[in-house]
Amino acid sequence: MLVSFSVTNFLSFKDKTVFSMEKTAERQKKPRLPYIESYDINLLPIASIYGGNASGKSNFVKALRFAQNIIVRGMQIDELIPVEPFLLDGLSSKSSEFVFVISVDDHIYEYGFKINKHSIVEEWLIKILKTTESEVFRRNHNNVVNFNSKYSSSQRLKYAAEGTRKNQLFLTNTVSQNIKDFENIYYWFKNRLVILEPHTKFHAYNEFTAEKAPLKDLVNSALQGLDTGVQRIGEESIPLDSVPHYSKIKEEIEKIPAKSVTNLDLPNGEKYVLYNKNGEDIEAVKIVSYHSNSSGVEKKFDFTKESDGTKRVIDLLPAFIESSQADSGKVYIIDELDRSLHSLLVKRLLQTYLNSCSKDSRSQLIFTTHDLMLIDQNLLRRDEMWVMERDKEEASKLYSISDYKDVRNDKDIRKSYIQGRFGGVPRILLVDSFSIDSLWNEKGEDGNNEE
Repeated sequence: MLVSFSVTNFLSFKDKTVFSMEKTAERQKKPRLPYIESYDINLLPIASIYGGNASGKSNFVKALRFAQNIIVRGMQIDELIPVEPFLLDGLSSKSSEFVFVISVDDHIYEYGFKINKHSIVEEWLIKILKTTESEVFRRNHNNVVNFNSKYSSSQRLKYAAEGTRKNQLFLTNTVSQNIKDFENIYYWFKNRLVILEPHTKFHAYNEFTAEKAPLKDLVNSALQGLDTGVQRIGEESIPLDSVPHYSKIKEEIEKIPAKSVTNLDLPNGEKYVLYNKNGEDIEAVKIVSYHSNSSGVEKKFDFTKESDGTKRVIDLLPAFIESSQADSGKVYIIDELDRSLHSLLVKRLLQTYLNSCSKDSRSQLIFTTHDLMLIDQNLLRRDEMWVMERDKEEASKLYSISDYKDVRNDKDIRKSYIQGRFGGVPRILLVDSFSIDSLWNEKGEDGNNEE
């Protein structure tokens, strides 16, 4: 689970900006909060980030994505690190910092690093205990890694440290060297942290279209319950050579391993699945949707005919279904959750997820949104609602609504947000040469030019 994340000097974040999933002293909806007994703490299962356009919401997600890529993918030899520092205040030559506090198997660690375009300036891993903490390793600006007493005698770790390139994280290098001491930290970033950006597509459609697909019944039931008009998603067998651009990708198709599946998501929205079930014959199917007419008879539709909203629901449903499972330990970060979706539909998705949360849950959902309907204390706690805004220096600032001490449980915080009391709303400057009022008056109330 994510306990906290901080970023400094990256994109629109100038000063250290801290985001926390630790609960505050609020007492609302406590039964749904995950509880880590060994630390006697509750974490939040959900968090929302509101703010105007260009406030920094997407940059927050980009910061998480950047850090994840540096950790999981690493850097090539002599490759410049593609870090983007804050550019408006002479900080381009300064290092950027990323710090995660995470819970892995109910043990809490702090992992962080400082970097510039040429090297890792500093890197550290700290194991946090209930009343104290233990520094596992720390790498300094001279590329020297120091270990605590538990690991200081390990020759493999010393060799890995000495062989770590200046543009590579030591954590990443240990895993590439098949050293298992810190792989639980690495695999949290690789397998547990899932980032979905506005145009991220769910490509593995075979997971809910094939006859025995694990998500088939859950997805189809959800599509019906969310009033998308779609009764189910299915497959239509087609000749292999009728797959678009078959002649260009024939060689790649023939390389599909036996007993494996390949999903094709084409730019025009068409979706295909290629099955190599026996190692010889490859079966091609096209993804289609089914609607019911007034008599209850199913009619097949080309998937490209579905609305953007329906497609968006289908792309997001696997994340909501998985995070609602009792054994899920994934942290989903969704940028612009409400894109192409009706407010009530988004709210229903969130309520369904929250209904599955308990003290034993270990999944989390963090999202950015413009949807004012979600600023609702009946849905979310105050410490689960955050506001992003730009200050006078054009730097992004992040605040929790729980930071405001005068916000009561029964307060209409949506109204307060719209009035700008929490920040995070657009600062629209109207000048004499162009104002809404003058434009309205010139064209008349119906928008047509007056005679």
